[in-house]
Amino acid sequence: MTGDTTTGAGPPPFTRPRPRRTRPDRRDAPEEETTMAGHRTHRDDIIRRLRRIEGQVRGLQRMVDEETYCIEILTQVAATNAALQSCAMALLDEHLACCVTEAIVEGGEQAELKVSEASKAIARLVRT
Repeated sequence: MTGDTTTGAGPPPFTRPRPRRTRPDRRDAPEEETTMAGHRTHRDDIIRRLRRIEGQVRGLQRMVDEETYCIEILTQVAATNAALQSCAMALLDEHLACCVTEAIVEGGEQAELKVSEASKAIARLVRT
């Protein structure tokens, strides 16, 4: 294959390069803004949580396919939602402890931007 850099079976799951994503809250950010990804400190924990949630969702699909009793499925949906909320709170906590704190220390526009981003993220989480 032309351009194929794999050596056989292909890359293991979850190790494919991730495309750069743009976040809606960053559209007003200054061009020279540096990215402060505080979640990297607890990246492994977050990845583990998300993989567990992914397994829960697959389990939900199986339950529906096997025509499991509705209440049992709804119980698992609630558990999956709780796991997602817990993951979101861990990410938010890390963002506040790292990114927002660093920006406040720097002061100026960067601090205002990070506090505004955090406030919007909290508002989105509260709405869900």
